[in-house]
Amino acid sequence: MNQDRLNPSPDDAITDAAAHWCMRLHAEDCTALEHETFACWLAADPRHEEEYRAMLEIWQTADHLPRTATVIDFNQTVQQAPQVRNWRPLASAAALALLALPLAAWLGWTQGWLPNDYQHFETGDQRRTVQLSDGSQVELNLHSELTYLNYKDQRQVTLKRGEAYFTVQHDSKHPFIVRAGSGQARVTGTQFNVWKYQDQVKVTLVQGSVLVSSEGSTGGYRLGPGMQASYHSGDFEPQLAESDDYGNSLAWRQGKLVLDNLSLEQALPVINRYLDAPLQLADPATGRIRISGIYSTREVRRLVDSLPKVLPIYLTRSKDGSTVINSILPPPNKG
Repeated sequence: MNQDRLNPSPDDAITDAAAHWCMRLHAEDCTALEHETFACWLAADPRHEEEYRAMLEIWQTADHLPRTATVIDFNQTVQQAPQVRNWRPLASAAALALLALPLAAWLGWTQGWLPNDYQHFETGDQRRTVQLSDGSQVELNLHSELTYLNYKDQRQVTLKRGEAYFTVQHDSKHPFIVRAGSGQARVTGTQFNVWKYQDQVKVTLVQGSVLVSSEGSTGGYRLGPGMQASYHSGDFEPQLAESDDYGNSLAWRQGKLVLDNLSLEQALPVINRYLDAPLQLADPATGRIRISGIYSTREVRRLVDSLPKVLPIYLTRSKDGSTVINSILPPPNKG
């Protein structure tokens, strides 16, 4: 979707239809006939599903959907619905709804309820650099995903998973907000990195300033260059740190994973980011063993296989198939 959608053209028919179905499927008076018609529309063209997904995410982000929203399972094959005999009442209702959409979109934008732009990016085994519609640039690490929504009063990014380095286009009247986990980072124009694994988040500032707030904090904490803020879900406030070697956190931009004298407890979230199945620690004592080294982000599996060669540990399999790191106990003292 792009900014021109506020001035609809005939090419926007799919977008308008997706918006119509988004409204109807989440309405309490939505009928079985409408569900069948929607299934036919969804199966008619792959673009229909793509546009409906985008519209659904925008509405959910804007909190315009009721809590009893219908869940559409796109993984199931859509079955061909029986032929609908009387289309005229449904077509008339759809036409009226489509006529109202441009006005509703304009009102939603002017009130700051709805965005006028939506972008979604996702990476697999390759890093990727993308440009947002506001001119900001984002470098995405492996296996990362984010969405961008442009509102009248703010630019909003949600980092769903992975890691991203932001070079934000300055706009003091249009703040740039990155939501990750249970907190957020707010800037007007700067360069910073956001790392997310499960419910853990770390924000590293390179240039400018950034205001970081977690779930329980009220005003947030402002970082200067070289500072980091980290938080977990449920933290009252983020933990702040200042380090001269924060560049280790940015080594992924060159395809490197740097472990600088970290305990295994600290290193595992960083390592697990690149694994299909996460490593586990057998006990707290194993987590206190320290590790150092520079590795390729594309060959983290090799790092795991080499751990018994460089650390006093051995690997086992748990009942669920996970790899478990166990420490090798030192021999008992004699005498």
